[in-house]
Amino acid sequence: MSDLDCICYTKGPGMGAPLQSVALIARTLSLLYDKPLVAVNHCVGHIEMGREITGAKNPVVLYVSGGNTQVIAYSRQCYRIFGETLDIAVGNCLDRFARVLNLSNSPSPGFNIEQEAKRGKRLVHLPYATKGMDVSLSGILTVIEAFTQDKRFRPDGKPKFPYDHDIITPADLCFSLQETVFAMLVEITERAMAHIGSKEVLIVGGVGCNERLQEMMGVMARERGGQLFATDERFCIDNGIMIAQAGLLSFRMGLTTPLGKSTCTQRFRTDQVFVSWRA
Repeated sequence: MSDLDCICYTKGPGMGAPLQSVALIARTLSLLYDKPLVAVNHCVGHIEMGREITGAKNPVVLYVSGGNTQVIAYSRQCYRIFGETLDIAVGNCLDRFARVLNLSNSPSPGFNIEQEAKRGKRLVHLPYATKGMDVSLSGILTVIEAFTQDKRFRPDGKPKFPYDHDIITPADLCFSLQETVFAMLVEITERAMAHIGSKEVLIVGGVGCNERLQEMMGVMARERGGQLFATDERFCIDNGIMIAQAGLLSFRMGLTTPLGKSTCTQRFRTDQVFVSWRA
């Protein structure tokens, strides 16, 4: 513990019970070892980890996870949200559909959706729900769930008889869901890049390690003369290092959290954080 400068913990957003448990442990360690506390925004942790690992300087950030879907850009010591989901997050959408298809949770539902989508050959029509800079995903989920009750749907992906050609497979639905939703995310990200004149785009969050999303975003970035920055599952998925990285940046600027204010909250937006470490 003598090597540590401070104790960083996630203030939010997130699920209540884990946040409370971590805050309690952080306060205990702070008191036991007389180390200052630094409360960290979970979303900012993802951004700063992505910037550190990839070397992106001032990118438009697409933050996609099970609980968040946001397009973010930095301005005047604040990560400003240009667009976001109006209902459910993209990771939540993918995970819920994986459960409908009875896909395994190992290693994750979203990963298994991605693998299943690689075998898809048919693009079924789904709502394309961009609303300005925002997206809506709940209606898309409702429609694609309805396809599993369609008379053409074959859960095992195989025709019932020799001339049964007009079929829809689980792989087709996974493929269609990814293509539609990811196209929406690429569109609103491109608008943000055009608005601020950025040539960089950084994808963070658990869904950010999806290779198809990275491929589609990379095509868009290159067509604009820009560059995509992304990481693999080691850094995209929630991890302690990202909280330490964001907390250390705050600590170096002299920002710490008094014990009496070392609370946690399930609602802590990205644009509520004072980003003191950036000019």
